[in-house]
Amino acid sequence: MNESVKEKTGAENVQWDLSDLYNSIDDPALENDKEQIIEQARSFASDYKGNVADLDEEQMKQALEEYEQILETIGKIGSYAHLIWSTNTNDPKYGKLMQEANELSSEIHQMLVFFDVEWLDIDDEKAQKLIDSDTLEHYQHYLETSRRYKDYVLSEKEEQVLSAKKVTGRSAWNRYFDETMGAARFELDDESLTQQQVLSKLHEPDRDLRKRAHKSLTDTFEDHSRTLTFIFNTLLADKHTDDKLRGYDSWISSRNLANEIDDETVETLINSVTNNYGLVHRFYDLKRELLGYDELFDYDRYAPILESEETIQWTEAKEMVLDSYSDFHPQMGEITSEFFDNNWIDAALKPGKRGGAYSASTVPSVHPYVFMNFNGKVRDVQTLAHELGHGVHQYLSREQGALQADTPLTTAETASVFGEMLVFQKLMRKLDDPKEKLALLIGKIDDSIATVFRQVSMNRFEHAMHTHRREKGELTTEDFSTLWRETQEAVYGDSVTLTEEYNLWWSYIPHFLHTPGYVYAYAFGELLVLALYQEYTRSENGFSDKYIDMLRAGGSDWPENIVGKLGLDITQPDFWDNGLTAIEEMIQQAEKLAKKIK
Repeated sequence: MNESVKEKTGAENVQWDLSDLYNSIDDPALENDKEQIIEQARSFASDYKGNVADLDEEQMKQALEEYEQILETIGKIGSYAHLIWSTNTNDPKYGKLMQEANELSSEIHQMLVFFDVEWLDIDDEKAQKLIDSDTLEHYQHYLETSRRYKDYVLSEKEEQVLSAKKVTGRSAWNRYFDETMGAARFELDDESLTQQQVLSKLHEPDRDLRKRAHKSLTDTFEDHSRTLTFIFNTLLADKHTDDKLRGYDSWISSRNLANEIDDETVETLINSVTNNYGLVHRFYDLKRELLGYDELFDYDRYAPILESEETIQWTEAKEMVLDSYSDFHPQMGEITSEFFDNNWIDAALKPGKRGGAYSASTVPSVHPYVFMNFNGKVRDVQTLAHELGHGVHQYLSREQGALQADTPLTTAETASVFGEMLVFQKLMRKLDDPKEKLALLIGKIDDSIATVFRQVSMNRFEHAMHTHRREKGELTTEDFSTLWRETQEAVYGDSVTLTEEYNLWWSYIPHFLHTPGYVYAYAFGELLVLALYQEYTRSENGFSDKYIDMLRAGGSDWPENIVGKLGLDITQPDFWDNGLTAIEEMIQQAEKLAKKIK
């Protein structure tokens, strides 16, 4: 048995109860919903197809309410299928259900796509009158933001074809990637482990163990490199085709549009971060000294600076998060308690369970669910805080309805990263030993470096591979590895020695495939939260209430307006510098603590 399984954490039986969605994959309610949703979609099409341009305010409101109800049902089916599949990607029954849900979703989308097409065909003057009407006030932001896609939406028939082909195209290839990595086994010290189990070893104090884990990961990535290279190339080509058909200017344009942010703001963020790569070099030089190494390798980046790290029990992790959230705002504590009390969390390590962590918003009529792999480390407490931050956000925003509950990715990470910060600060206040404080601080800076600088470096890799695919054609494994190495060397400089094995580490990152362009949103969220936390510490009263209102707003307004109510202006070019300064101040604090210990 490996260490993480041998040493019990109390999370071994922490598995979610999905019965608020459906009781099982054979639940008659699930079958009934599958049948009913098709009838609802047909009825909706019969009532409104060809008539959208003639709808008055009341009729449009009625149509949107019916539209939301259909989205609720199809979202419920899809959420259940994905959640249960995530816990065991090796079970063919779950894979079959997820495929059925994807095909059903595509079928429904094909039946309803006329609504978007006809809405966007309405002339701007009439559309604006509907947007500005009091009757449609609740849907104003949805109607307003959807109009921005006017130049990129194709005809109804073309949209139907794209939706139908997506099931056997992009969705199928993403599922194949997930199941390939979920089934992959990594040999380490005569054990066959999952990817998540071996990745966790990179955070262990034993350098030889980290090095062996690094080799184990690389060996298996190499075994699958031909398959992974083909998957990447196929999805890159698929996105290029889609972008060309819709007329997007670049590979990132559609993502920025969905994030409700302009290309210039994203470019400013990227430039601000890349221009401050020196902070990364400064931090890893400090960490190398603290570890007592002559040279810091890529497998040393997440090494703890204290030799031993006790296993944190699930109950202790739960208490840390609940206390931190409750101290900030009672309602946050109450909502978070529901996740534990009602079994809305799946944290147990299991064979076949996909790696990583996420919070699934599901649908407004139900509630979110949190997914993670709990190993009993401090970073797992931070992961729990992170995903529960998402969960609270999604729980509160449900009142906005299916069309406006979800936030753009740029602000979607706000609550999660803020939750991490609350737990981190609480832990820091409890510690008296300068060594323990420094160890915790180094861990936090590790996370900030990974969230801001590494994610932006991955954005640079994405830009490079999409550009290569569009201008030069299919990439070889070596092409991907060369682009990966170039963008990684830029962020780490001379402070970290990248091994040859690390060249293949682009191949296991799912965000590149599932949500192209996603990764810069992590940097956006981290820097925004650092600024938000500074505002919180300066505010005397009322900040936590305003924060809850921000979460409750979901995606019902522009990000700059929602965040602006907390006293921040994300449209200002120098906004990102404030967050980067906060990271520099943490590094300075670590440097001072290190001198005290010496």
